[in-house]
Amino acid sequence: MIKKENIQQIVKAYKKPRIGVLGSHSAEEVGIAAKSFGFETVVICQKGRDKLYSDYNRFLFDEVILLDKFNDILNNDIQEKLRELNVIFIPNRSFSVYVGYGGIENDFEIPIYGNRFILRAEERQGSKNQYWLLEQAGIRIPKRFNSPQEIDRLCVVKVQQKNKPLERAFFYPTNPEDYRQKANDLIEKEVIDKEDLDKARIEEYILGQKFNANFQGWALQDTFSSFDFVGFDDRKQTNLSGIRDLTAAEQLKINIPIKNEEIGHYGLTMRESQKPLVYDAAEKFIRICQKEFPPGIIGLFALQGAVAEDPLTNKLEFYIFDVSPRIPGCPCVGPTSPEMRRLSLKLKRDIETPMDLPILEIKYAQENNILTEIIT
Repeated sequence: MIKKENIQQIVKAYKKPRIGVLGSHSAEEVGIAAKSFGFETVVICQKGRDKLYSDYNRFLFDEVILLDKFNDILNNDIQEKLRELNVIFIPNRSFSVYVGYGGIENDFEIPIYGNRFILRAEERQGSKNQYWLLEQAGIRIPKRFNSPQEIDRLCVVKVQQKNKPLERAFFYPTNPEDYRQKANDLIEKEVIDKEDLDKARIEEYILGQKFNANFQGWALQDTFSSFDFVGFDDRKQTNLSGIRDLTAAEQLKINIPIKNEEIGHYGLTMRESQKPLVYDAAEKFIRICQKEFPPGIIGLFALQGAVAEDPLTNKLEFYIFDVSPRIPGCPCVGPTSPEMRRLSLKLKRDIETPMDLPILEIKYAQENNILTEIIT
């Protein structure tokens, strides 16, 4: 496992820090924010998936590094080049998936803004995974069913898509027989396979409005605060969004597997009286991360859930069913969230997008010679 003191020695030698990111997921957002704060930028791309960054958005990146495959970023010569460029790396979901947690924790000797060790919690099979963290924190989550035989209400089954490491396929059974029929149909159509189905999570479907609550966790808490709320978004999926556009009668005429592949985002707001539910969940999550994954969560993160009525108390609750312990990748939040103006007032400078906040903290740390306090 990489030692923090070794990474601190690397960043201490940096003369002119540059912001680096893997060319996928939210790299555009990183490039825009970094450039707006005066940083030079580095994007690491996989050949064949680079045109968005190396061509259409070349002005956002001072250096483009092309690799045969993403996890070649672990090669010694590539890492040496990143250190020579004084790169501080911003992790996104693609970085976790394509480079792998073992590589990130043990082999990637580049300063990371954020906590490299908490990225692993996003996986749903580990011992200290996101669900474990939510339970330990006392945060409301949907009821989990340990086997299909326990299903006694509308549920959602979250299963890894076959041959698509970034995507999951969801299906919605109401009883054990319904589960078997829908699961077998997806297996026959090669959307999922039996091995991944056996590891799938089965949980109660929450009948409420979905809200992805996005936050910035600060490393320099004495300077900024513990965390800031930056706004809500929800997701658009293919082909689920298209199916939802049809009438119920039309939906019953088609027989195609539903895929929950995220293709876009849109912003939304929450009734002000219910916002304390969101802040309370974030506080609890921050505390448990500090305890279980010191130094805790640093940078942007998201608690994805829904607001629905508790059937026992008849009160609204914020149920969380997924966590993004890294850049959520929701560019819509900047122009649609009133929280951006609030943050501008608080921080006494224009904050246009959530991605401005990690870059702001890096800039502050650079100017005050404390970069060692914000990296792992």
